[in-house]
Amino acid sequence: MMKMNIEAAWLGARAAAVLVLASPASAAAPQAIGLEELSEASQDCIACHKKETYALTQQWGESQHYRANVGCYECHRADPSDPDVWLHFDYLMATIVSPKDCGRCHIQETEEFLGSRHSTAGRIDGSLESLLADVVEGNHGFVTMGFPEGSSAAAVSGCWQCHGAVVKLLPDHRLDPATWPNAGIGRFNPDGTEGSCSACHARHTFSVAQARHPAACGKCHLGPDHPQREVYESSKHGMVFYANVDHMNLSSNKWVVGEDYHAAPTCATCHMSATPRRPVTHDVGVRISWNNRRVLSIRPELADEAMNLPGKDLSWQMRRANMKDVCINCHNKIWVENFYVQYDAIVELYNEKYAQPGLALMELAKPLMNPVSFSNPVDWIWFELWHHEGRRARHGASMMGPDYTHWHGTYELAKSFYMHLLPELQHVAETGIAAGGDQAAAGAALRAKIAEILAGQDHRWFLGKMDPAEAARRAQAAAEFEARSGQ
Repeated sequence: MMKMNIEAAWLGARAAAVLVLASPASAAAPQAIGLEELSEASQDCIACHKKETYALTQQWGESQHYRANVGCYECHRADPSDPDVWLHFDYLMATIVSPKDCGRCHIQETEEFLGSRHSTAGRIDGSLESLLADVVEGNHGFVTMGFPEGSSAAAVSGCWQCHGAVVKLLPDHRLDPATWPNAGIGRFNPDGTEGSCSACHARHTFSVAQARHPAACGKCHLGPDHPQREVYESSKHGMVFYANVDHMNLSSNKWVVGEDYHAAPTCATCHMSATPRRPVTHDVGVRISWNNRRVLSIRPELADEAMNLPGKDLSWQMRRANMKDVCINCHNKIWVENFYVQYDAIVELYNEKYAQPGLALMELAKPLMNPVSFSNPVDWIWFELWHHEGRRARHGASMMGPDYTHWHGTYELAKSFYMHLLPELQHVAETGIAAGGDQAAAGAALRAKIAEILAGQDHRWFLGKMDPAEAARRAQAAAEFEARSGQ
């Protein structure tokens, strides 16, 4: 029983206060505490916005905020000392509603979110991804008052819209157009907080049904490098969800898997939402037992320690127990345990066969390459191998998407490793040897490492040196397949 309450104990220890306008956290019905009546300030806002932005007021009218008499002013009000304060008619207001503002009521949710990797998604400056968008793909042609030396339009309309931007204030309360509008989940807000609640809870309905739908995550979690949405949609989970979406009870205030719905899980089900034994969490990392973002998969507490996040104190074993408590509502214990055996095997295969050898080879190739990142053909090959193909294989396995694990994953990994990475590195080595001097020594070291890797058990098939017993078994299996299929 103690094991089954790991996540509840973890979240309880982090909570600074009880919920006010609470999300459902258990099987008990939620208690929403609002205002007795709509404030005069919010009434003034609505009277005007009905003329200017009618759809916005209609969205708000469909929200739980409306039912709790929480209006425009309650969310947008500002203190005189706030950096983004401005006088809007007779009221001190702020355009951006930050997690700090949401935290006036949603205390625990805000604390959990601010301690999560979601809220830190904007810390990408200096990464290879930022170099690509800022320099390799873009230029400094997007000149604004906040960026007099220019910024990259590729980063502004690409990276920043998911990861978040540093919102820059201009005179007269205006926000720099390079950084606003922006609902990136790791946005740097003028009040010093990181994150955007509206990245998932779209304004102004803030619908729980919308946030629970897989499409809410699909804005960012898709594409060649992290295709979680596509993996989900092609998995049995996704197929069952879309076939039974009308039975998912997505709008229910209390949304406990197995109690309020049972047809299928969504992203929120597995990573955030309540089970009969677990509360809701807004830290999406407390149920994840591998961090697959890097070249080499590592345990998430190590990644959180590097970011100085609270998760550094939550072990991967505890996180896995948290996720298993979700799975067990639909699957038996043996099914769940064996799934994780399969998932771990793919991560270990990637680490051992591709990531570790690749890292060693790229390190040896450095003295032989142009030091400018992405100026060498092998830079692109290696980046796409781990950043795109390696992630797809691991994410596919983690979410039971076999086509992404294999054809979009390990197949592409093998093709890139043997047909592109190794030949290009061999060319780099031979060029260095031909150059003589220190280059020759570096080239010889790289060539020797390539030979060593290919002679290893994982790669010797490439040299025609497969284990004789395995070669015989495969020849027999091939002959039997040809006999029964005629191919």
